[in-house]
Amino acid sequence: MKPALADYVAGLKAHDVATIGASLAEDVRFVTPVKTMAKPAILEFLAALYAGFPDWHYDHGEPVRLGEGSYSILWRQRGTHTAKLDLPGFAAVPATGKKVVVPKQRFFYLVGAKGLTEIRPEPIPGGAPRGIFEQIGVEQPPL
Repeated sequence: MKPALADYVAGLKAHDVATIGASLAEDVRFVTPVKTMAKPAILEFLAALYAGFPDWHYDHGEPVRLGEGSYSILWRQRGTHTAKLDLPGFAAVPATGKKVVVPKQRFFYLVGAKGLTEIRPEPIPGGAPRGIFEQIGVEQPPL
């Protein structure tokens, strides 16, 4: 696994947004069927997620190399919505106390010389990031 991807994974598990940010190329894209986010939006989303779900937890399988600079990781994510989820540009969601469990979901990564250049979650029912919002009762998830 390339160092930038290893740093990204470590940053996620530690809720360390600075480490995550350092692992991302400046032109990184997080691509979902609904929206594509640039680096600032990715970091804002993660900061809001960790604030709203202080116990957010990641487990993952071994990274699989798919090609030069291309990897996939099977993730399991979960947490409890115990604080306000305040994503810039969207209505804040007060704590619901609901436990969120994201189904096993594969994420695909492209890694370049200056860090991760693309993050693409497998589009599955209930998958992140949209499934997180759905499970806490947001009727029109922003992502």
